[in-house]
Amino acid sequence: MAEGPPVNDVCCVCHSSFNIPFQANCSHWFCGSCILLVWDHGSALQPCKCPLCRRQITLLVPAEASQQEHDDPEVARIVGRIEQYNRMFGRRENSLFQRMQDLPFLLRRLMRELMDPQRSLPLVIKAQVYFAMIVSIIYIVSPVDIIPEALLGILGLLDDLIIALVCFLHVATIYRSVLVHRYGGS
Repeated sequence: MAEGPPVNDVCCVCHSSFNIPFQANCSHWFCGSCILLVWDHGSALQPCKCPLCRRQITLLVPAEASQQEHDDPEVARIVGRIEQYNRMFGRRENSLFQRMQDLPFLLRRLMRELMDPQRSLPLVIKAQVYFAMIVSIIYIVSPVDIIPEALLGILGLLDDLIIALVCFLHVATIYRSVLVHRYGGS
């Protein structure tokens, strides 16, 4: 399955078809040169904000087509600047709120990568992801709870939800570090 922007969509900055498309951590797509233009017009020491949703963009992931055109000097220049952007802002500590906002983007990409046999997620990362998921599922299914459901009813489910959220945040943090390493030019 080819990964890229929606077929009939256009870049919200230049209002034309995507040229060297990149996906931001808010899940919106942009031309590489357009999102760099947005960053250039702001502070070079701060991540730019998404022109659509105004969230801070702390990670830009290229579409598969952008990676395949790496021989073109213009594409190489744009990809190099995006890697610089990811090195500067992708490794920053994010607030809990920012991490929760990034969950859908990161988990959707992770699931696609785990299900696609053509992708090469390191075995150690796969093991960490599966281990975290299995442990959280065992905790949620088991009758042993920090807050027992038998005594507190529906409020007792709160610890199960917290464990699931912590698991998702942990897995998303692991996968984010993989993406930053992969697209930040270590």
